[in-house]
Amino acid sequence: RMRLELAQYREMAAFAQFGSDLDKATQMQLARGARLTEILKQAQYQPQPVEQQVVTIFAATNGYVDGFEVGSLGRFETELFSYMKDRHGALLNEIRDKKQITDDLKGRLSAALEEFKGVFKE
Repeated sequence: RMRLELAQYREMAAFAQFGSDLDKATQMQLARGARLTEILKQAQYQPQPVEQQVVTIFAATNGYVDGFEVGSLGRFETELFSYMKDRHGALLNEIRDKKQITDDLKGRLSAALEEFKGVFKE
């Protein structure tokens, strides 16, 4: 799903260079693609643990970062990881250990992200 969204983003971004008037749906898709691209960046030689990557990708592909500016996503990620470690460490461990996202895990991860979104100040 993420691969498809990124491919559509790149295609639309190339198209948007030549057009001036974009409809709202296209603007939203371009904005989401820019956020996905930004949130997938990692510092060189500093790979993130798998469970953090899962949380990041889940948040990005399920719209939890859609309302934030691209420039604030680095801080969003940093604060999200800290929040998850402090308040939902068992959930991170479960993601790492199970290596698959069950419906139950999706529900708990969604709840944790909603909770974090409520306290994160852009």
